[in-house]
Amino acid sequence: MSISDVRLAQLGGRLAELEARLASGTLEGEAFVAASRDYAELEPVARAAAEVVSMRGELESLLNLEDPDPEMRALAAEEAARLKAELPEAERRLAIAMLPRDAADVRPAMLEIRAGTGGDEAALFAADLYRMYEKYAAEQGWRVEMVSANASDVGGFKEVVANVTGSGVFAKLKFESGVHRVQRVPVTESGGRIHTSAATVAVLPEPTEVDVAIEDKDLKIDIYRASGAGGQHVNTTDSAVRITHLPTGLVVTCQDERSQHKNKAKAMQVLRARLYEKMRDEAQGAEAEARKAMVGSGDRSERIRTYNFPQGRVTDHRINLTLHRLPEVLEGPGLAELVDALIAEDEAKRLAALSG
Repeated sequence: MSISDVRLAQLGGRLAELEARLASGTLEGEAFVAASRDYAELEPVARAAAEVVSMRGELESLLNLEDPDPEMRALAAEEAARLKAELPEAERRLAIAMLPRDAADVRPAMLEIRAGTGGDEAALFAADLYRMYEKYAAEQGWRVEMVSANASDVGGFKEVVANVTGSGVFAKLKFESGVHRVQRVPVTESGGRIHTSAATVAVLPEPTEVDVAIEDKDLKIDIYRASGAGGQHVNTTDSAVRITHLPTGLVVTCQDERSQHKNKAKAMQVLRARLYEKMRDEAQGAEAEARKAMVGSGDRSERIRTYNFPQGRVTDHRINLTLHRLPEVLEGPGLAELVDALIAEDEAKRLAALSG
């Protein structure tokens, strides 16, 4: 996919214009925020474009070099051959930088993990996944804050919801949505048999209150007495909150905090994220179908990855990638390799679609 010199010049000109506006001191409030956001998005694209312009110009000069010195001509030919070999990769990096971005990529995310088939073992696996994402987030410099959790009797999670904030959270975590399957001998299994369990992961971009307007008349709010594994603040105060969004039927509960107001605030945070994701799915329509052909739809019913403990391997079924480094994946560093591979596959398929 070759990008014309005219288009490259336009990118450079647009960046210079934004720089001048930001430096002028005339922008305030929302106008300044919007211009800063545009500059942040365009700057890496313009940088990649400048590299391509430079390489193309240098290559043209070398090819047109008329020097009587045969040694200089030989050096020029050698350098031209190097640039010819490297230019396609630079153009590819630029094309990837210019791909349309999902507006939600820069958002924080709501991470939801639920135990699926497998009883206690599935709940323990859900807790393993939560710890894996916590460690990966720490490596990325992100912050993870638990919003709500429903603990199991054996120390796992029947359900856990967390808010992940930082730079590019949704862009990196969005391909984690789906069914994660584990194959291992449960600690409760005396016969040493391998069991298969599952947990579902959902990663939702977090909206602002402006993105999703929720009216009080659309909500049914129930307050009840909190209960939890191990008797955690059972029968103490009526602080647990259940919110039902009447138009959609979505139900969110939160009972982790002793304060009813904090539980309501957290439940509203989760509800807003789920409504925003529903709006995005409806708005994207045909685009959502195209996403399914890439690296999966992110549908929670879709099995995306298997963690096989006896063989020490993790397989991502969407891109047929297997890593024989299960402990490293669960500790965070190995997950980065899977995430990067999924992003690269998505970019490659979108590039192919544009070229075709």
